[in-house]
Amino acid sequence: MRTDTLIIGGGLSGLGLATQLVDQGQEVLVAEARSRLGGRILTELQGGAHLDMGPAWFWPGQPRIAALTDRLGLHRFDQFSSGALSFEDEQGRVVRGRGFSSMEGSYRLVAGLAALTDALSARLPDGAIHLSTQITALARTKGGVRVTSQSGQHIWASCVVLAMPPRIAAELTYEPALPDGTLSAMRHIATWMAGQAKAVAVYDTPFWRKDGLSGDAMSRRGPMVEIHDASPASGGPFALFGFIGIPAQARRDEGALRQQVLAQLGRLFGRKATSPNALLLKDWAFDRFTATNLDLQPVHAHPQYGMPKAMTRIWEDRIIFSGTETAAQFGGYLEGALEAAENTAALLSANRMNVAWK
Repeated sequence: MRTDTLIIGGGLSGLGLATQLVDQGQEVLVAEARSRLGGRILTELQGGAHLDMGPAWFWPGQPRIAALTDRLGLHRFDQFSSGALSFEDEQGRVVRGRGFSSMEGSYRLVAGLAALTDALSARLPDGAIHLSTQITALARTKGGVRVTSQSGQHIWASCVVLAMPPRIAAELTYEPALPDGTLSAMRHIATWMAGQAKAVAVYDTPFWRKDGLSGDAMSRRGPMVEIHDASPASGGPFALFGFIGIPAQARRDEGALRQQVLAQLGRLFGRKATSPNALLLKDWAFDRFTATNLDLQPVHAHPQYGMPKAMTRIWEDRIIFSGTETAAQFGGYLEGALEAAENTAALLSANRMNVAWK
């Protein structure tokens, strides 16, 4: 199998880049290790509600995602923010009215963020996307790169784009081996959200709103450190979601974690909160296509992202890194994934104009 550009990773950056290249008339393949597209975008359907188990928000002042959702005919809505915030101290005492929704002014997408990646993938030609295709090795050839999958399949490409977390890319085999400085730079870049876990509780009614609460809560007892309303734009079912703040190794017992989450919801929002229709959990720290052992500790402060010099001009740009962690301005955000795709598309265009690269 041969192609001009092979994109490894079918998340937002990879799909955003693929559609740009196809619109320019380029031949593209997308190889995704998972059996689904989206990467860290994961939307679960529960009783008619689309619930984002990965990223959920984007913000004003992020022009790429605003333009893209408009172009694709998708609709955004304001994060629910009316009502008081609940605060839980170290002893489990709950105080109301210590503040208001910290996510006021943020946007969510109708039908969840998977609507975005679904719309992008629909713009690609038949046969361009290869799911359940885990790439294990890349070898430099005279005309480009030979890529090998776990099943032993080979793909020859003029250029390979690694649209994945750099730490995941560092686990691939390269021939010739990448310089030590490059591998060190790749491993040093913390994967945004990789150490996080998220819980979503689904209910028939938004009873917290009737109590004058926004659904927002902050806790110093846990296991959830931050909670928000995750309900759809209109209709039900309704939902609360929380970021789980205890260390990854302490949340391996899912049964115990579920009990702790329900108990905490009860302390914060009352007895009704302890009996959801469903309680969904997603622990990204143990998702092998997102996190490595280096990511077991969650990132609590936003890292300074961008493209290290050691990760540029690999094999004369036959390998290009592209993913939200490589974006200098919006790294770590959905906007950063699109920023990285935009930067990579510009680099590929410049390379095609370079006679020495042809």
